[in-house]
Amino acid sequence: MASKNVMQKYAKLAVRIGANVQPGQLLVVTSSVTNYEFVRMCVKEAYEAGAGDVVVNWSDEQLALMSYTYCSLETLTEFPQWTYDKQAWAQEKGCCFLHITSSTPGLMKDVDPEKMQAVQIAGSTKYAPLQKYTMNNDGQWSIVALPCAGWAMKVFPELPEDEAVEKLMDAILMSVRVCEDNDPVAEWKAHNERITGHSKLLNDYNFKALHFTNELGTDLTVELVPNHVWAGGCEYSTKGILFNPNMPTEENFCMPLKTGVNGKVVASMPLNYQGKLIDNFWLEFKDGKVVNFGAEKEQDTLKNLVEFDEGSAYLGEVALISYDSPIRETGILFYNTLFDENASCHLALGRAYPMNIKGGTEMTQEELNEAGANYSMNHVDFMFGSREMHIEGIHQDGTTVTVFDHGNFVI
Repeated sequence: MASKNVMQKYAKLAVRIGANVQPGQLLVVTSSVTNYEFVRMCVKEAYEAGAGDVVVNWSDEQLALMSYTYCSLETLTEFPQWTYDKQAWAQEKGCCFLHITSSTPGLMKDVDPEKMQAVQIAGSTKYAPLQKYTMNNDGQWSIVALPCAGWAMKVFPELPEDEAVEKLMDAILMSVRVCEDNDPVAEWKAHNERITGHSKLLNDYNFKALHFTNELGTDLTVELVPNHVWAGGCEYSTKGILFNPNMPTEENFCMPLKTGVNGKVVASMPLNYQGKLIDNFWLEFKDGKVVNFGAEKEQDTLKNLVEFDEGSAYLGEVALISYDSPIRETGILFYNTLFDENASCHLALGRAYPMNIKGGTEMTQEELNEAGANYSMNHVDFMFGSREMHIEGIHQDGTTVTVFDHGNFVI
């Protein structure tokens, strides 16, 4: 496994560049219990950065599976008020969040999809008022990953478990630019500058729409909201604090016009949703809404996603990533959206980020709706980029310019 020195570098990166905890600020960490050693490193790093306090919320996916297997639906859909109050208290104190993800793809494959859907809807409804804090960037937040045995064996089924975990750890560290003899903080600052430079170029073009076609059968036009803002890499909280929401990240992303998406998109990678793997799937849009869909595997789970709520059948994000990206060039299918979305152009069903429209973080939800933003309790990315992805940018006057050819940026 990675050396203690490398893991400490990773912890420093997650805390200081990812969440970027500020002096006196509360940091809330969520993690699997299997990651306790790394969590301790992050907590120590946070205090050394000046954090006022650190709260850790532990989880265990095997216990979650037992709950779904043995508990009644009534029990599973009951979310005590104190769980809401705890998060509300942290947000009222102006906290930042660090999420350490380590999940096994397909772990919930044998759980009744209707039960999972009911539980997710109940939880999303309960905590809906708290979503704005991170969707609006009112506080910093960041997601990083560590391997678990189940995930590693899904990615590298031909290897013994310990070797699979080590190989996945190496791939994760590569993707976040951490190694024995480098300064990952400095590398991330340079990386952020490159991504923000591409966002500036896209903003200068001010496209009305993007037209996507590829060899898999995608033929999709995505209109962008007026006064849209391309973003990517680092972001600023509403208090002006720089942070990196996703580590790794390679994307430039924007806000589609809710009613301006038409055509068919074919996914290029599996999607891990509700603990199940949706594979070989496609979606057809008309006036922004999914009107038809299909999947070779987990069609019912795809149906749950599309029908989660009214906004889950519309897009909230469009993201551009060159096919020849560092993560794609590893040749690894991670079965984890945090990584696979950074190897491929992707779309997100569900809620749009207010930051992707000028003045959006100061708008009410009603004003965002009027501006063309989609609202949902969900936000789920899926990948559709490919080697032969071609993208035409459509100007406001209807003229076009090639943005992608053979899967890569050409502007």
